[in-house]
Amino acid sequence: MIQFFADDHYDAHPGRVIYDALPDELRTRIAFHENDWQALSSGAWLQDCELLVLHLIGGTCDQPHPDGAAEKHIRQWCEQGGNLLLLHGSSAAFWEWPWWRKLMALRWVRAEDPDGAPESYHPVHPYEVTRCDSANPLAARLREMSLPKDEIYAKLAEQGPFDLLLETSIPEGRFPQCVQQTTPWKGTIIHFLPGHYACGAGHPDLVYNVKILIEALMK
Repeated sequence: MIQFFADDHYDAHPGRVIYDALPDELRTRIAFHENDWQALSSGAWLQDCELLVLHLIGGTCDQPHPDGAAEKHIRQWCEQGGNLLLLHGSSAAFWEWPWWRKLMALRWVRAEDPDGAPESYHPVHPYEVTRCDSANPLAARLREMSLPKDEIYAKLAEQGPFDLLLETSIPEGRFPQCVQQTTPWKGTIIHFLPGHYACGAGHPDLVYNVKILIEALMK
């Protein structure tokens, strides 16, 4: 099963919007959890997990940061070479855990960052997402997108090597929108940054790209 954990993201529910818009044949392979850290902490999801998908930031949306039991199981997944798809701000999903912060090649930095890294920010615009000239064959499979509105992440901490697959250029600068990295345990992490507002999360091209990324990470 694909295990998909999301928060409600300030009552916008973009994780659920994406899940609901995926093709039926893919949704039947997904166990979707929203605001359910008990399920994450239980570790039961590890038994048949094929891919871990996250759309959450711990300690936000009136939700607690996932606990030490969740940390144990997430770390187990990573250390066994498991793949992750991190949607929107999920590079900060478990930002209180030092090893998680260090793992992220591209990291959303909160104001209260324990490492004292400069805080990230997010202009909000309608914007274009374009493919990069990348040697990674996955880039060519992704669709360029014209999104009606979204948070565009800026000043993320670049902490390690990654392949840039999608990007955007706005008045504030040029910023990554999809990158791929390899973990120390030979797993793959893909960061797909659009997807804050429901109007963007449900956009057909965005949903198509999430589908392609899930399929790529399932191989």
